[in-house]
Parts: sequence; structure tokens; C-alpha cells
Amino acid sequence: MSRQITVDDIPKAVLVGNPLLYFTTGFVSLCVFLFGYDQGYFSSILTNHYFKEYFNYPTAVEIGTVVAILEIGALISSLSLGPISDKLGRRKTTRLGALVFCIGGTVQSCSKSVFHLAIGRFISGIGVGFLSGTAPSFQAEISAPENRGLLGSAQFTGNIMGYASSIWIDYGCSFIENNLSFRIPLMLQVVFGSILFFGTFALVESPRWLLEHDHDAEGLVVIADLFSGGHVHSDRAREEYKAIKESVLIGRLEGSLSYLDVFRKYPRRIFMAMSSQMFAQFNGINVISYYAPLVFEHAGWVGRNAILLTGINAILYVLSSIPPWYLTEAWGRKPVLIMGGLVMGVSLCAVSYFSKSEASNSATMVVVFVMIYNSFFGCSWGPVGWLNVEVLPTKARASGAAMATATNWLCNFIVGELAPILLEKIKWRLYLIHATSCFISVVTVWLVFPETKGLSLEEMDSIFDDRSSVYSTHSGNLSGFGSTNDLEAWSSRSGMITGHAPQAARHPGAQESNPLLPNNKPFILPQDIEPPDLATIYKFKTDDSHSLRGSLRKGSEAVSSIFRFNRSNNDEVSMASDAVSERFINTSH
Repeated sequence: MSRQITVDDIPKAVLVGNPLLYFTTGFVSLCVFLFGYDQGYFSSILTNHYFKEYFNYPTAVEIGTVVAILEIGALISSLSLGPISDKLGRRKTTRLGALVFCIGGTVQSCSKSVFHLAIGRFISGIGVGFLSGTAPSFQAEISAPENRGLLGSAQFTGNIMGYASSIWIDYGCSFIENNLSFRIPLMLQVVFGSILFFGTFALVESPRWLLEHDHDAEGLVVIADLFSGGHVHSDRAREEYKAIKESVLIGRLEGSLSYLDVFRKYPRRIFMAMSSQMFAQFNGINVISYYAPLVFEHAGWVGRNAILLTGINAILYVLSSIPPWYLTEAWGRKPVLIMGGLVMGVSLCAVSYFSKSEASNSATMVVVFVMIYNSFFGCSWGPVGWLNVEVLPTKARASGAAMATATNWLCNFIVGELAPILLEKIKWRLYLIHATSCFISVVTVWLVFPETKGLSLEEMDSIFDDRSSVYSTHSGNLSGFGSTNDLEAWSSRSGMITGHAPQAARHPGAQESNPLLPNNKPFILPQDIEPPDLATIYKFKTDDSHSLRGSLRKGSEAVSSIFRFNRSNNDEVSMASDAVSERFINTSH
């Protein structure tokens, strides 16, 4: 008779709780670190003498195309990201993105012409599209409500650290008196991408994705490791499991969603996610990120001094991204965005004025206001713009995040392609265009965006009147069917919100008159959702194939089989060669 499995028999993970959460956040942040690195290194090598000479002094159009073609690759991959991420999971999609990024970096490192450089940037862009689109969803789905703002903002800090690292690497390499001065920064892309690729083997998968795909045992284990110190029978782990599984099952009752369905069903949420990305780009950050050395050169700072100032600006940029770790939860998302948009708009107006001015201190004032602008972007639209994928429900999060990311890359491409041309043609007036966008973004946030601080992902339905579920009753009344509520009032009472969708789905009689209820759908939501039992958890935890060691063993076995195959072939070739030689000798005699 088999022994009864107890809680004490369940093996404990090495990393649990906050250490696991921060470890995962660190590697997820490396996704956007790579994007930041790609933004920064190219902005600096544009002023590199050896780069210009080797690539035959590229024109403004060629520079704009090489810079912006990364966004085309990212746009293409982000449009396909939804189904890929839903199929492979967040972890494998990240691994795929890192691999493609490394291939693109290798092509760039070996490039002989502007065309080759553009091809490499395009391939890297495909990888960046996978990474930048997956990272926000991944982060949102492993974070608790109380620290989702902090960790999401910390992820953006990873992006800025990538940008700052590339600038200072470029500055250090500018002292090398040959082509390695621009080749080394290109090669380091592959190093950083490889770290992310191998790191994904040690990451946990998103628990929401696991439960969506019926990997219930692994999902409960990950939930317990993240939120309850690895204790699978804790109340916190079991309640979190039930809440996520209920959301998943209700989504199945309603059926799958195409991109068009997501637009139709969640218009306000999609507008919020996509407009955040649009304004983040049209507010002018990539004029600075991609072309800061050129901006400083136009203001009178030339050569290595322009790169040095860009590096100092990048350090301030990193430091400015730290306050949102706390402000997004202390103040809320809306006040941070409004404050940032106002200061950014005023700063760009000042940059425009001093770029035109012939006063003796104009060059210095341009630097000062560029740094003020960058700092306030870093503590507002930079991190908070990526947080807004949190408003999307689980079943639409991958597709919605893909559309938001595609918006980012489309707007990124427009800015990257036109900025060097407009800097050359209209000069200081360019900054006024982006200042106008800043002020429009402030009005949009004020009038349209609800506050979402403190809400769990499953509670977001309570502040949107978009019939997010055919079983949804936002008003707290089972006959409400998504009735209108004051969004700010719901936000201020976020602690009081309770979801009625599960109860309504379990009691179809309460929804008899709901015109949205799909009559052809069988009723499948159980009265009580029980997490997997201890025997199932024990079997999963003791299955070596799910561990990092098991993954590495499979990899080593694959490599060994290749060598065995080659050795076997070599032995056969050697035997055949000996036979031919012996026959030749006998014939000659």
C-alpha cells in the first residue's frame, strides 16, 4: 500500500518569495535592456570617425533608414506575437527573441556595408519585438498587486541601463584608433543576448499562462513559490490559484478572441494601452535616445564631447527611472503621467528656443533642458506607459500587448526615420512638434485614463464598462450586465471590489436575461475549484525533466548524440578507407 503524501514530502525550490520574484524580474528586465542597448550604441557611433569613414559617410536618409529599420523588424514580430506567446508561453517566447537578437547582432558585427548593417538591424528588430512585447505581460503576470507598479517600473530601469551602458561603452571605445571602436559595441549585443538566452532556462513560467494551458500542478507550484514561500497548501497560494483559474474558465466559456474581437470588446482598454505607447514615442524621447549626440552637435558640442554629454545624460536618465518604483503605487499612474507630460512639454519648448538663440549660453541651456526632459520622461511616460498592459484581461493580454507594442514600433519607426531629416530641414522647430504631443497627452490622460493602482489583474474588470465578460456585473448587482459606474469612484474603493463574474457563471438563472450570454455554450464552470492534490504536486516536483538540471541534461544528451553520430560516421568512413586502401594495394601487387 502506497504511503500518503504529506506537505513535508514536497521538495522546496531554492528560490522562493521575493528572491525568486526579483531574480525573474532581473532577467525579464534584460529583455528591455537589449532594446535600450540597441537605441544607445547606434546614437553614439553615428559621430564615430571610423564608422563614418568605413561606411562611406552615410547620408541623413541612410542613417534614418538604418536606425529605423530595427523598428520595422520589431513591428512585424510584435504583430505575430499574440498567437506565438499564447502558444509557446512567455518563457519560450523570450528565449526565441533572445536567439533572433543574437543572430542580428552577429550580422551587424560582421557587416561590410550600410546594407549589411541594415539587414542585421532588421533581424535584431524581430528579436526585440518578441522581447519588448513579452516582457510587460510576463512581468504583470508574476507580480502581486501591491508591487506590480514597482517591478514594472524597475523593468523600465533595465531599459535605461541598457541605453546608458551602450553610451559609456561607445565613449570608452572612442579612444580606440581603428575600426574596433565601433565593432566592439556591435559585438557586445551578442554577449548580452546570449546571457538572456541561457538565463531563460532558469526562469519560472507565467502562472496565468500555465493555468490557461491546464498545467495546473506547475501553475500552483509557481504561484506558491512566488507568493507563499513555496507552501502549496497555504491560503494565499490556493486563493490565488482559484482566482486565476476562474478567470481562465470564464474566458473559455466566452471563446477565443481575434485581434478584431479585442478591439471591439475592449475599446477603452486597447486605446489606453496603445495611446500610452504612441505618446511615449511622439512625445519625443527617441529624438534624444537615437540622436542625442547629433542634437548636442547642433547645439555646439562636437565629437567626443557630444558622446560624453550623452553619457552624463544617460546616468541622470537611469537615476530618474528609480522614483516611479514607488510613485506609481504611492501617487497612482495618472498623476505621474500628467506631471511628466507637462514638464517634458515645457522643456522641449525651451530646447527649441535655445537651439534657435545665438546667446553665449545657448549650448549649455540646450544640454540642461534636454537632461530635464529626459529625467521627467524617465520617471513618467517611460515606465508607466508600459504598465498599461495591466488593464487587459488574461485572455486578451498577449494580443493586446502585441497591438500596444506594434503601436510603439510603428511610432518609433516614424520618429526614427524622420528625425535626422527634420533636424536637418526644420532644425529647432522639430522640438515644438513633440512639445505639442506632450501637452495633448496630458489632456488625454486627464479625460480618458482611469486610475488602476492597487488592483489585481482579475479586479480590472471593475473599473471598465466594456462588458469584459458576458457574465460581468461591474455594479455589484447581478442584473447589471456591465452597467456604467464612475471610474474614479471604483478606483478609490479598489479594496472593496469583489468580482461577480464567477458567481454569475455558476448560476445561469441569474443571467437569464443577459443578451450577451452565448446560448450555444455549455455550462462548465464548477461550483468549487480545487487546486491539484499533494500527490499530483509531488509527482510534478520529483519529475527531473521539469528542473533546470533536467533541461541541461537533455541539452548535454543532444550534444553527446551529435558527437556519437559524428564518431560513428568517422569510424565507418575510416573502415571504408582502409578497405579501399587494402584493395588498391592488393591490385597493385
